[in-house]
Amino acid sequence: MTRRWPGPIRRIRRLVVAVAAALILSGGAPRARADEMPGVKIGYLRWIERQPYISLTERPAADEGLAGAKLALADDNTTGRLVGQQFELADAKLRPDDDAGAALSQLVAQGVKLVMTDAPSATVLKLADAGKAQGVALFNLAATDDALREQDCRSNVIHVAPTRTMLADAVAQYLVWKRWTRWLLAVGPNPDDIALGDAYRRAAKRFGARIVESRTYDAPAGSRETDTGLLQMQQQMPVFTQNAPAYDVLVAADESEAFGEYLPYRTWDARPVAGSGGLEPVVWDPSSESWAGTQLQSRFVRSAHRLMTSLDMEAWTAMRMVGEAATRGKTTDPAGIIAYMKGSDFKVAAYKGQELTLRDWNLQLRQPIFLSDGRNVVSVSPQPGFLHQLTELDTLGVDRPETKCKLAK
Repeated sequence: MTRRWPGPIRRIRRLVVAVAAALILSGGAPRARADEMPGVKIGYLRWIERQPYISLTERPAADEGLAGAKLALADDNTTGRLVGQQFELADAKLRPDDDAGAALSQLVAQGVKLVMTDAPSATVLKLADAGKAQGVALFNLAATDDALREQDCRSNVIHVAPTRTMLADAVAQYLVWKRWTRWLLAVGPNPDDIALGDAYRRAAKRFGARIVESRTYDAPAGSRETDTGLLQMQQQMPVFTQNAPAYDVLVAADESEAFGEYLPYRTWDARPVAGSGGLEPVVWDPSSESWAGTQLQSRFVRSAHRLMTSLDMEAWTAMRMVGEAATRGKTTDPAGIIAYMKGSDFKVAAYKGQELTLRDWNLQLRQPIFLSDGRNVVSVSPQPGFLHQLTELDTLGVDRPETKCKLAK
């Protein structure tokens, strides 16, 4: 027998169904006109400099970083339409010879107060100091220098990129978990290589590994485009690594990408390689499928027609941080967005198995680090068994008791 509802209830029921259908068709809420919605403008100062790459498969795309930001912009606006907010992205280029302060001022003239950049650390500091008086907040997407979060920290710089110590700790935890505790450390001659080598020395001491010997690679690199260049690598790597004390794993510190990737399968002894070659710590890996990673990767490929890189992921995360803070904080004011982001309630999901938050002592984004062999995610740090009183993510990098940062109020 069909149940007959009283007339008034039937009318209310039909009204509810109609409203629900309208909400579904409209994306969840009645859509306001774009020109009626409060706007949030985000700038992206992209560092344009020709960098060497170790493999043709790693040739950077012209839109690296920008493609990730655009995908997150679409995500932000999908949510924004439901709450009456809209987000805009202003793309600007910054070259080594450009005046960083002037480039920033041009964005500010367009009404931009939230600026992402993948510039190196020295330029990040210039931008931070130039933008402080103008109320600009920066999102550091690429500079890994610990000093930016410690003695040189700035209250208007939020660090999406992990630090060298976070990356080194991620590798160290896995090697110690595997009980590969005897390391041969190979370090490049450049200042960034030396800084990364120091991060691995710190990590070894912190987690109970032992560096049996440290070596500096300073041989000139051959041309990879000739047969003699390939032969040179095949001859140099065994000689560089021979006569070493007994060790379990070779750890490479080579930010300048001069030799690290040539170490696997070329060492004198048959040993695994980690760090800047072999097993590498990365923010993102295009093979990641866990925690709905496949869904993100598929959307990115449809949008950019290529695979997602770590820089794409960092730009995506920064854009989503802005969108999340604007939505949760119910504000489109840049200062209000940053204030919410710095608060204890802020968190953002980033397809890494747990929500990411900011360290309030130096504005570094807490995040898991993928360990990749170039084709698969081998593991994710922090590793099981490395405990912390607040969050295991704080076992990666400089913790609160160690910090040298004194953020200006």
